[in-house]
Amino acid sequence: MTLDLIDTHAHLDEEAFAGDLKDVVSRASEAGVGTILTIGTTADSSRQAVAIADRFESVRAVVGIQPNYVAEASPGDWDVIVELADHSQVVGIGESGLDRYWDYAPIELQQDYFDRHIRLSRDVNRPFVVHCREAENDVVDQLRRAAREGPLSGVMHSFCGDTATMMACLELGLHISFAGMLTYRKNDDLRATAAQVPLERLLVETDAPYLAPVPRRGKRNEPALVQHTCACLAEAHNMNAEEMAAIASANARRLFGLNAG
Repeated sequence: MTLDLIDTHAHLDEEAFAGDLKDVVSRASEAGVGTILTIGTTADSSRQAVAIADRFESVRAVVGIQPNYVAEASPGDWDVIVELADHSQVVGIGESGLDRYWDYAPIELQQDYFDRHIRLSRDVNRPFVVHCREAENDVVDQLRRAAREGPLSGVMHSFCGDTATMMACLELGLHISFAGMLTYRKNDDLRATAAQVPLERLLVETDAPYLAPVPRRGKRNEPALVQHTCACLAEAHNMNAEEMAAIASANARRLFGLNAG
């Protein structure tokens, strides 16, 4: 049986896909991945995401400037994101957030851009996508401040935090998305956290070409492989993969305003 899957986070503009993008999208479709969200990380990457979404019927774009790139953004780059946000193929804003693992941008500048993305998501009525690496407390604090201005609509992408962080994000109205790390043998704690996420808040993703799931760990990741993360998440919730795929895809359609495939 073919699963009903949506890969809510991939980077199809990456050089890793330059030689065979059409085949990558075709393999995803054959695996049951009806929609792929390709995520911008810079102004140029966001332009490419929109162009790829225009090229492939199954692809939609999310536009933004990822926190590790905000220091090198030119003055006009944010204007590009604002302009792209209204494009018909754009379904979300991001990825944005905070990253204390890489020392590529001052945290204050990351926080400024994170606020910009949240405000833009409200302005265009599209959810935002949160990148968080070794900055869980900072992200939660900033989201709580933003929530004072109104409800939040967004997703914690490639979630690898603890249960307390997960609960805080759920209380703020966010969805929780899991990538290939969920399948890694050492990550029992992450699977235990995933098991506690309410079904209506779960999403699955690849973060391709990174973080390939078991049994393809260490290889190039691609959207077709989201089926393995979905199966792992299903096991954590004591259900079969078909059931989990249907739930996660319904959540993605609702959050991102996608048409049923």
